[in-house]
Amino acid sequence: MAETSTLNNELIITKINTIFVEEFEVDESVISPEKNLKETLDLDSLDYVDLVVLVDENFGFKPKAEDFTTIITIQDFYNFVITRAGV
Repeated sequence: MAETSTLNNELIITKINTIFVEEFEVDESVISPEKNLKETLDLDSLDYVDLVVLVDENFGFKPKAEDFTTIITIQDFYNFVITRAGV
């Protein structure tokens, strides 16, 4: 069972990274778990709206604005999506 969760987590992280590259035009080489999410993706308030829509479309839930108050790093965002996606 643990292997399935690990595999699912890796698939979610891969999908998130693909979204970052395709939708936010970030070079994959700058995506690293310890980096600041907002700075790495150069997010403004409209970008957060786009991110919410993309999470909803790809993972089936809609983050709220207050969810982002605790998401600082890219790893925080991975963990948030993994937890909320029910994996």
